[in-house]
Amino acid sequence: MRSILPLLSLSTLANALYFYIEGTQPKCFFEELPKDTLVVGHYTAEEWDDNLRAWAKHDGINIYISVDEIFDNEHRVVSQRGGTTGKFTFTAADAGDHKICFTPSSTSGKNNWMSLSAPNGGIRLTLDMAIGETSAIESSDKEKLNDLATRVKDLNARLNDIRREQVFQREREAEFRDQSESTNSRVVRWMLIQLTVLGVTCAWQLSHLRSFFIKQKLT
Repeated sequence: MRSILPLLSLSTLANALYFYIEGTQPKCFFEELPKDTLVVGHYTAEEWDDNLRAWAKHDGINIYISVDEIFDNEHRVVSQRGGTTGKFTFTAADAGDHKICFTPSSTSGKNNWMSLSAPNGGIRLTLDMAIGETSAIESSDKEKLNDLATRVKDLNARLNDIRREQVFQREREAEFRDQSESTNSRVVRWMLIQLTVLGVTCAWQLSHLRSFFIKQKLT
């Protein structure tokens, strides 16, 4: 089955759609792309879950993705295998038709998963593709990077504020420690002076009492 995606010129466009794939038969799309056009695709593959009664992702699903240049004897530019979700990118080397194919496989063990004729059989693939000029998508990426850079600068500014606060707190702690050590030193000196005065006073009193007793004895 030949499915044609919308023809795109120079404008960037995102195509979001979903479709069903039967068995291990590849599902292919043909897209005519201008030269130097960047294509970024995100996909999600889902299988019917009888317990959930809904389409759901399953670890056993694998998707093989291939992109061929029809104008260049079907030269393959993308050949990759992914899980239930994934991403692929490529840039059109020359203008012309490109064939984008998805081939599923599953190890979930579900009966008749390959047949679309069976109730809720097959694989449902949701595809979101951004197609446009390389410079346009790179410009979008650059805006995101600039936003991230701004956030990083804000975080760095906050970290610098935190560091300055920590330095200020350490300086205050050092000042308080110096004041405490100075106060303790003065207290020790004052205690030594008091002990010295007390010792001198005691010595003077003992000397005075001795003289007094000697005088009493003589009389």
